Amino acid sequence: MNKARSTLNDFIRWLGDKLRQFLSGKQTAPQWVGRAAQALAHTPIALNARSYATVVIPALNEAKRIAEVVAFALADPATAEVIVIDDSSIDNTAALARQAGARVLTSSMLGKGASMQDGIAPAQCSLLVYLDGDLTGLRSGIITDLCAPLLRGEADFVKARFGRGGGRVTELTAKPMLKIFFPEVAHFAQPLGGIIAARKSLLQALTFEDGYGVDIGLLLDAHLTGASMAEVDIGSLEHDSQPLKDLALMANEVARVIFNRARAVGRLHVEQVAAMHESQRLAVSGIDYVLTRRNGRHKLLLLDMDGTVTETRYAVALARATGNEAALLGMLDGQGDAATRSERIAELFRYVHKTKFELVAKDLPIRHGVIQFVNQMRRRGYMVGVVSDSYFVAADIIRRRIFADFAMAHILGFDNNVCSGSLRINPAFLPQSGSTSDAVCKSNVLRRFLSDTTQPRINHTWAVGDNLNDLELLRLADQAFAIDPKSSALINEAKVSVVASFDELLALLPNHELVPQAD
Repeated sequence: MNKARSTLNDFIRWLGDKLRQFLSGKQTAPQWVGRAAQALAHTPIALNARSYATVVIPALNEAKRIAEVVAFALADPATAEVIVIDDSSIDNTAALARQAGARVLTSSMLGKGASMQDGIAPAQCSLLVYLDGDLTGLRSGIITDLCAPLLRGEADFVKARFGRGGGRVTELTAKPMLKIFFPEVAHFAQPLGGIIAARKSLLQALTFEDGYGVDIGLLLDAHLTGASMAEVDIGSLEHDSQPLKDLALMANEVARVIFNRARAVGRLHVEQVAAMHESQRLAVSGIDYVLTRRNGRHKLLLLDMDGTVTETRYAVALARATGNEAALLGMLDGQGDAATRSERIAELFRYVHKTKFELVAKDLPIRHGVIQFVNQMRRRGYMVGVVSDSYFVAADIIRRRIFADFAMAHILGFDNNVCSGSLRINPAFLPQSGSTSDAVCKSNVLRRFLSDTTQPRINHTWAVGDNLNDLELLRLADQAFAIDPKSSALINEAKVSVVASFDELLALLPNHELVPQAD
């Protein structure tokens, strides 16, 4: 016991020396360094222990293989429990995972990073292993092997190495950038791989990125805390490849995460990060990108955000949080066209940090039943989007909270993550050539979908709104509904059906329209 205590004290003393060396330079330590460093002190687990690991599987529409992966995890003697974090799948993922013996929880918001983080708190074990839900061809004993360096005290964070070489983004983006900015971890064969084992205490202190950058972010953050790291060969495996159209976005997100971490520790002295992030935001908010993600769907549901999906206006909540409420109230629904008014409102939030915009969007109350309604519409083959006169930085968070496919909104300018006060009207809201109107309008978003010639073409549309600025959109849709309408124009419009709630809309959906899902 005294020897173990001495070893632990030596480790903590070594870690403290490393941190002091790190902090004594010109670099400013990232915020996560202090939190994670405290988490590295841990209670050892006996090497002969059984059932000591929680396996977490983030999953979205993985009905094809999820039962196989759960069964594989439960067959390993190291596994004490399996938790599947479901991103509101529209196939049978949740049911099949539950039948296979997993505990199934719904993620707090759409995205692998959020799902991975959501699996930490409910985990009953001090060691966590992450698996992907689409794996096959795994050899037995992988979970035991991944945990072995943790049990021996050789590592706090373990990445899997498997037979095939890295994918295109790994080889063309991640590895070259790691060699430049973080050569200490450039030797990892699959830095973007999602098969990881780590101590729960360490994971609780790390930052989980929202998108494709989550795995490289965890690798770098663990390294920057001074955590001991290892790589374990798990043989060969089969893994579904990303669609070609997703690879550019994946590469952008991976590059952004590496740039951000490099800048945080003083290894980057230029402004590529902000410029690249802005470019990425503009790309994913554009109608051209969204249209490439139809994936053969020919039915569309567009949801207004303020007052429809959310109970209150985002701008009002943001103004209240930043001390600008009085100034904002004088601008809402005032004189001038919508674009001019939006630009004036955007100027109120100059110098507000991006994290404030995101926190307000994450805390904004959403209407009861909207998540279930979106899920059921997606099960019926609808592509679901949130369309807002507000800001994309908020609308994209709201659409992820309700598990919608995309968001369309206007683009706020950010310089080094601080709002510049500038606003770029999303081109999808502008009239197409030949239109007799020059108004900025949500109905133009729907027109862009209807004019898309990709087969099959959009042939059935729903829209749900609540206010006068939704009226033209509602008139254009095949089925139009108003929830808690704020304007008598919606109540008096023959094309619009007024409903009390999303629960009432759910009751209108016929079961025979459900799209068959593979088991």
